[in-house]
Amino acid sequence: MGTGTSKDADSVYHDESESMDQAGGQLYVSLKMENYKLNGEIIPHVYGSVPLVGSWDPFKALSMERESASMWELSFVVPPNHETLDFKFLLKPKYGSTTCVIEEGPNRVLSRGALQGESRLAVFRNGEETLEYRVFIKADQVSPFDLAASWRAYQENLRPSSVRGIPDVSINSAPMAGAENGSSASLELDLEHYLVPAPSTSANSGMVYAANNAENPRFTMTDAAWYNSYSFKDASIPSDQPPTFKGIEVVIPDPSKVYLGTGTVESKSLGYFSPLQRQDSHRGLFVDRGVGSPRLLKSPSSNTFTFDLKQEAATKNLMPAAAGAVAAGAVADQMLGPKEDRHLAIVLVGLPARGKTFTAAKLTRYLRWLGHNTKHFNVGKYRRLKHGTNQNADFFRGDNPEGVEARNEVASLAMEDMIAWMQEGGQVGIFDATNSTRERRNMLMKMAEGNCKMIFLETLCNDKRIIERNIRLKIQQSPDYAEQPDFEAGYEDFKSRLDNYEKVYEPVEEGSYIKMIDMVSGNGGQIQVNNISGYLPGRIVFFLVNTHLTPRPILLTRHGESRHNLRGRIGGDSLLSDTGEIYAKKLSNFVEKRLKSEKAASIWTSTLQRTIQTAGPIVDFPKIQWRALDEINAGVCDGMTYEEIKRNMPEEYESRKNDKLRYRYPRGESYLDVIQRLEPVIIELERQRAPVVVISHQAVLRALYAYFADRPLKEIPHIEMPLHTIIEIQMGVTGVQEKRYKLMD
Repeated sequence: MGTGTSKDADSVYHDESESMDQAGGQLYVSLKMENYKLNGEIIPHVYGSVPLVGSWDPFKALSMERESASMWELSFVVPPNHETLDFKFLLKPKYGSTTCVIEEGPNRVLSRGALQGESRLAVFRNGEETLEYRVFIKADQVSPFDLAASWRAYQENLRPSSVRGIPDVSINSAPMAGAENGSSASLELDLEHYLVPAPSTSANSGMVYAANNAENPRFTMTDAAWYNSYSFKDASIPSDQPPTFKGIEVVIPDPSKVYLGTGTVESKSLGYFSPLQRQDSHRGLFVDRGVGSPRLLKSPSSNTFTFDLKQEAATKNLMPAAAGAVAAGAVADQMLGPKEDRHLAIVLVGLPARGKTFTAAKLTRYLRWLGHNTKHFNVGKYRRLKHGTNQNADFFRGDNPEGVEARNEVASLAMEDMIAWMQEGGQVGIFDATNSTRERRNMLMKMAEGNCKMIFLETLCNDKRIIERNIRLKIQQSPDYAEQPDFEAGYEDFKSRLDNYEKVYEPVEEGSYIKMIDMVSGNGGQIQVNNISGYLPGRIVFFLVNTHLTPRPILLTRHGESRHNLRGRIGGDSLLSDTGEIYAKKLSNFVEKRLKSEKAASIWTSTLQRTIQTAGPIVDFPKIQWRALDEINAGVCDGMTYEEIKRNMPEEYESRKNDKLRYRYPRGESYLDVIQRLEPVIIELERQRAPVVVISHQAVLRALYAYFADRPLKEIPHIEMPLHTIIEIQMGVTGVQEKRYKLMD
């Protein structure tokens, strides 16, 4: 641990006017500690007299959660039979059970909601090292009715508490008295009063093990030949009764919807293939230009084509739901490239705990957002389905022929599923496994031959600190250790598994490949590529070059209310209304407090007046204008109301109503066009290592938010993006998490 000091006194909030006796009130306590030079492997905890916080047992202390880069937080409700709470802060290692460091000085005491004694820093001494941190203590009296309402709101929005079943929420209580002289630290807690629940479809992937979001195995139990060929039958189960699989959904396809070698293929996106036979000499292609009817383009080798609108709903397509460069690249691949290049398999390679699954999930999210039909196939999910979650390290030994055969078998099943999905219209499959030997990779290449283009993506990491962190996250999150109550036993087993893989590991030297070497550290690294060509592989390399795992927040907000908003007019370049100007000041105050310790943060706006004006009151941060962040171009409809469009341009109004995603305003843009121009913004947001505040417009923010929340393209035009609300996206090693702050009604 390093040494840090602070001369500022701590800020304490309490309310002496309330009483625990009022309406059966309970004490809602919020504790915060600044993260001033605190090593990431050391976590502040709280323990005290109430059983909830350990009954003075340091090993039962409650861990504080990282609220931001500069603050730790813990909140809980004191049971009504405890009018007095005395407690202390302590520091414990994130992993292991070594000795903790307890705060110096007397116990802190909260009696009937009031803090007793003088304000003080939290002082920790460990040998010759001394650490001093400011702490913020807030105590509210909460009625059982308010508490129950808050808990229901969080349950309805699938937001679990982080503190042993107690709702870790903001309560709308009366404002508390601040610290002396109204210090900025005291205002930090005001942000909590603006928190609102995020929707259930929010970007909180960080709470879910990434592999759980991968594609579910779709074993077809009615296919006896397949079923027997992979030795999936259990001799103890009657032949007429399918086995039961626990923990993972088994999808049985509807035979009426099985796609054959010929037939009509529908485009969800750019265009449609005619219902011709699948020979290369009979390719007809419709390209949807975004407005009106599709325009037919025909391969020079095709003499005839047909088009049946009635068959659209029952078809699939290999073309991405995209516009611009993505569409152009896809058309070129379809018309000019070999048949197998129409499908792309990205096959992960690497030892365990190197970030393969995280990389696979992130790449899947990016490609889906661009409009490519992409799925993530995690072989571990297949293994757990067939062989259970209780396989110890011996199962992964290279000299265990039964284990090797079993692991190759589930890899084959996953690859077969991926190829079958591609034949039904899938475009990019992310195949997530160690694939650590040439023998395994050769098997996969042979299966892919004639079906898809394959690129190996190898992740190499030499940073022992990162590997150790990933191992411990694996023990905490992986279903393989969900039933292992002893963390240390799970840790030792996984280390043994890793040793088994290291003994047989063979780096990729064959085929087309991308090597990511020490890229996850966020401190440089390098990427090596071999035999990579084509538009999409090139975009993938560019994306991977710019990604990292450095935790940082991204704040998304619309401009304040504009004069056009008041009149219901779309587009334009109007100024803010009086209400919008008030929001600009509130946003400035929020940013000042939320990012006060983030000196490298920046403010991004569009080039339109209303976003520039909204950012105007914000000081001390650089401001960058992006034309790519301008609102969707409404073309000839710019400045009109929707009622005027409906009255004067009824066909355009109906076209937009029927397909908001692809509809392009005359001489304007569609949502797909907006996504294409936002790709450089996404790449730059991924590349940034400091916080960014993005002040933009409804359509643009819908598209940006959909990327982080991994929302389907078809949902983008319908995502709620309210005025005067800040969406905080926290990006880091565990995924993406979201908070929402509503500053004004």
